[in-house]
Amino acid sequence: MSTSPLASGPHGPCRLRPSLDTVLDALHTGARARGGPLPAGGPDTVTARLRDAVGDVLPDRGDPDALRTLVHAFAEGAADPAHPLCAAHLHCPPLAVAAAADLAATALNPSLDSWDQAPAASALEALVTRALARETGHADGLVTTGGTESNQLALLLARETHGGSVRLVHGANAHHSLPRAAWLLGLPEPVVVPAPAGTLDPVSLDDLLTRLPGPHLVAATAGTTDAGLIDPLPEIAARCAAHGARLHIDAAYGGPLLFSDRHRPRLAGLDAAHSITLDLHKLGWQPVPAGLLTVRDPDDLAALRHHADYLNADDDTEAGLPDLLGRSLRTTRRADVLKLAVTLKTLGRTGLGALVDQVCAHAQEFAALVHDDPRLDLHDRPVISTVLFRPADATDTAVAALRRHLLTTGRAVLGRARADGRLWLKATLLNPATRTDDLAELITLVHQAHAEGPR
Repeated sequence: MSTSPLASGPHGPCRLRPSLDTVLDALHTGARARGGPLPAGGPDTVTARLRDAVGDVLPDRGDPDALRTLVHAFAEGAADPAHPLCAAHLHCPPLAVAAAADLAATALNPSLDSWDQAPAASALEALVTRALARETGHADGLVTTGGTESNQLALLLARETHGGSVRLVHGANAHHSLPRAAWLLGLPEPVVVPAPAGTLDPVSLDDLLTRLPGPHLVAATAGTTDAGLIDPLPEIAARCAAHGARLHIDAAYGGPLLFSDRHRPRLAGLDAAHSITLDLHKLGWQPVPAGLLTVRDPDDLAALRHHADYLNADDDTEAGLPDLLGRSLRTTRRADVLKLAVTLKTLGRTGLGALVDQVCAHAQEFAALVHDDPRLDLHDRPVISTVLFRPADATDTAVAALRRHLLTTGRAVLGRARADGRLWLKATLLNPATRTDDLAELITLVHQAHAEGPR
C-alpha cells in the first residue's frame, strides 16, 4: 500500500478511509462540546478557544493529530445549520448525499478550465445546467459560486448585449449584490423603484421606464433576503416587454419552488426573464457553493468567450475538445456540479419538492404560533420559509440586544430585518427535519431572552 498522503490515484481510497473516520469522530465530539446551535461566549471567547486549540499554525515539525484537533475545534466553534434552533440566514443543512458527492469531487480534484483536466465533469456540467435551465423555461445555464456571481454575470451579459451601455433598474427590496455589480462593471448609477409593500411596484416601474432613457435592465426578485417575498413577476414582465427592457430575475432564494407542484405557481412569469439567478445552497440543501445563472438565449453567452492557447487552442477545439473557458469568468473551477447531479438523481423532482413543501409548512406553522401568542407581533404570513416577528412590547434596541443575547449564549441563531420602519427578528426555516417542539422552543427562548435583557 502506498504511504503517500495524496487522496487521488488508485491508492487514494486506502489513504482516505482513516482520515474520514477521524473527521467523523472529530465532528461528533466537537458538536457535543458545542452543545447548541452556536458556540457560547461570543467572538472573543470563540477566537481564544480556537487559538488555544490550534497553537502554532505552521510548526517546524508537523503534527500527525492535526486533522482531529482542528476538525474538533472547527466543529465546536461552528454555527450548525442542521440544528433546529439555527434559523437566521439562508444557510441550509446540506444533504448527506450532496456532502458525500462533494467529497468525491474534492478527492478527484477536476478543474473545469480545460477538458483534459475534467473530461467527465465537463460533460456532467453540460447535462445538469441544461436540465436546470429547462426547469426555468430557459435554454442554457452556467455554474457559479452563488447569487452574487450570478447577478454580476447577468449584468455583464446585459451590458455586452447592449453594446457596453445599460442602466440597471431594481426594486428597493433587491439584493445588495445588484447595485454592487453595477458599480463593479462601471455601469451608470442604478435607479431604484419603490417597494412599498416589500415588493417592486409595477406601476412605478412603468412610469420610470417611460421617463428614463434606455437601454434598461430591470432586476426583479423571487424571494427577498429579508422576508422571502416574490415580486409580481407577470406584471413586471409585461412592463418590460412593453418598453423593450431586458429582464433579470434574482431567484436565488425562491427558485427551487419550481420543484414543488404546490408552490411552483408562485413563480409564474419566471420564464419571461432573459436571465435568472438560482442558488441551491439555500433552498436546495447543497454545500456551499452551488449557484447557477440560466439564460433564455444561449447566444448571450458568447460575450464570455475567451482564448488562452494552453487551455483552448484553436486546433484542439476544431478537433472536438470542448472549450470550457466560455462557461465562466473564472479559470480554475472545482466540480461543484457533481453534488447537484447526485442530489437531482437521488431525490428527483418529487423528493426535492417534498423538502420544499416541508420547510414552507414549517414557516406557516411557526407564523401561526407567533400569531397566537399575545406577547409577540407577526409581521405577515410567510410566502416561502421566512418569518419576521418580535416581542410586542420591545423597542428596536431591545430586539437587537435580544438577538445578540441569544447568539452569545449559544442558545439560538435568529436573523434581523427591517420592515415597516421597525426591526424584526427573522427566522429562516430551511431544515426539513424541524419539529413542532423545536418551533415552540424557539419562541420560549425568545421570551426568556427578552425577560433577561433591556426593554
